[in-house]
Amino acid sequence: MEYVSVFEMLKIGVGPSSSHTLGPWRAAEAFLKELRQRQILEKVQHVRVDLYGSLSLTGKGHATDLAAMLGLSGTDPEYIPVDSISTIISQIGKDKKLHLAGERFIDFDPATDVVFNKKFLPFHANGITFTTTGEAIEDYASTFYSIGGGFIVKEKSEEGAAEKKEEQRPFPYEFESAKELLAHCQREEKNISDIIFEDEKTLREEAKIHSELLRIWHTMIECAYIGCHTEGTLPGGLNVRRRAFDIHKKLMGEHLPYTNFEGWLGAIRQKKVDFREILKWVTCFSLAVNEVNASLGRVVTAPTNGSSGVIPAVLLYYLAIDNPQAGDREIERFLLTSGIIGSLFKKGATISAAMGGCQAEIGVSSAMAAAGLCELWGGTPEQVMIAAEIAMEHHLGLTCDPIGGLVQIPCIERNAMGAIKAINAAELALDTDPKNAKVPLDKVIQTMWQTAQDMNTKYKETSEAGLAVAVSMADC
Repeated sequence: MEYVSVFEMLKIGVGPSSSHTLGPWRAAEAFLKELRQRQILEKVQHVRVDLYGSLSLTGKGHATDLAAMLGLSGTDPEYIPVDSISTIISQIGKDKKLHLAGERFIDFDPATDVVFNKKFLPFHANGITFTTTGEAIEDYASTFYSIGGGFIVKEKSEEGAAEKKEEQRPFPYEFESAKELLAHCQREEKNISDIIFEDEKTLREEAKIHSELLRIWHTMIECAYIGCHTEGTLPGGLNVRRRAFDIHKKLMGEHLPYTNFEGWLGAIRQKKVDFREILKWVTCFSLAVNEVNASLGRVVTAPTNGSSGVIPAVLLYYLAIDNPQAGDREIERFLLTSGIIGSLFKKGATISAAMGGCQAEIGVSSAMAAAGLCELWGGTPEQVMIAAEIAMEHHLGLTCDPIGGLVQIPCIERNAMGAIKAINAAELALDTDPKNAKVPLDKVIQTMWQTAQDMNTKYKETSEAGLAVAVSMADC
């Protein structure tokens, strides 16, 4: 299997869901590229969007229809001003016109041109098909699958796969498993982050790696900062009150004035924090990020939007409370280590809740954060693997049953639980002699995938069971 870069695991995008929002958005962009390659973009007069499986069943709550329209409009989720999203969508609904690829307007009625098909396509639970019609061209249809974390694939992509394989350069440290990665660390006597940094240099210049890692982190902290300082109710109809604002206000109490993240971080560092307050701060950070995600804000998939609060919460805890002297070097090491641990789960199992339940999102993000923290705390590569294994082991079987198809209940709180488990897993790993470890990381990844395959489809992001059925929108 090809190398999965840290920057593929940590993508910048728009909430609320990487598989249901970012993936369909990217699929729409890929579809526009196909139309250009076929030289028919300028002849298209109509586009129809068909959603299948989980994309259909929870698509409304996950803004899948909006993402498809935004992608077809030629906007980029990484750079679009989030304040403009509602304006674009409202204009499409009002005018019944879509600005195709940002170049020309075509007729488009969201009520009839986005079709929610409840049936599942055989290849993957998240299917989306775009179909175009126009004068002097044959109808053209293309199907994509959103496989989690913003990744998209096509069922028949042999030619594209061959091209990518031909372009791919050899990596200094190639591996397909945690065991093989660990062997590189042991032979070279290097940390996981050092090994991965060398691999990443195959794909981009060293300066670019540093700048992109920090850009990812700055997106995360901006998200946390916004969430901690925004009061109100989340959109979607559940009437969920934002809690990060209230928790943050109680924790800060009397504090020095600040106007940016650095000042905020400095104010937190000046406070005396006891054990219970550590739990509250970690909870506050994670809730803040996921409340922004639920509001179609800009977040980093880590590895998904639904689990985007775990990694920033744990890293913020480390920087603000545990080691205030830490800086860019520690941030980069954390992200490199956590990112590559996530890639092992993607290659060996899944990071899609529609395929594996919430264990594939919160479980994986908790394992990633535990690994990153363990390395920063001085853990050996063996102990870092143990930390990731412990975190996932205690998320096995976790279902995905969002109420109303929204990434709010129980999703937001689960990020807090995943972050706390990550810190505990890292502590346990540091107190573990690797010779006494019984469950290798590769085994827990295999077990997670087997659990995913055995899990009833109703509990895989369909809103057909669990809390999604026990609690209705009317109850809220």
